Amino acid sequence: MKNITDSFVSVGHWPSAGSFEFNTDILATNPINLSVVLGVLIFFGKGVLKDLLDKRKQRILSTIRNSEELRRGAAEQLERARARLRKVEMEADEYRLNGYSEIEREKKNLINATCDSLERLENYKNETIFFEQQRAINQVRQQVFQQALQRALVILNRCLNSELHFCTISVNIGILGSV
Repeated sequence: MKNITDSFVSVGHWPSAGSFEFNTDILATNPINLSVVLGVLIFFGKGVLKDLLDKRKQRILSTIRNSEELRRGAAEQLERARARLRKVEMEADEYRLNGYSEIEREKKNLINATCDSLERLENYKNETIFFEQQRAINQVRQQVFQQALQRALVILNRCLNSELHFCTISVNIGILGSV
């Protein structure tokens, strides 16, 4: 902690009480600058990020609801298939002597087709959810990065003026001249 304090306020750099100097030690000032920039980004960016995440959440929930509706539709199809299966089984009792093996094949095919449909729908739902999540994450990352960069540029442009530029350049030339 003493080293950090010494990097900001060094008694050796203060010849008189009224003078002012810039600390040109990059290793000491960069963590402070980064923490200030991150603090500003977090303070101003959290509302925007929250809105973006809420919108993405609503889209994902909508996709999930759509997938659930598809699942319900598939369940209804399954129920209709089961009703049809019961009907086929009743007919099978009537026609057992004539074509028992053919009816059993139709029953199995019907069950397999329905199960395959359900599996395809479930896989499609899972793939859609995963794709939407990945897309939402990538969009949020890109938008947060762009907004953070734009805000940082606006803040820097607001804070930097020609007089400050001139003073910084003069100090750096003086340091390079003394080396």
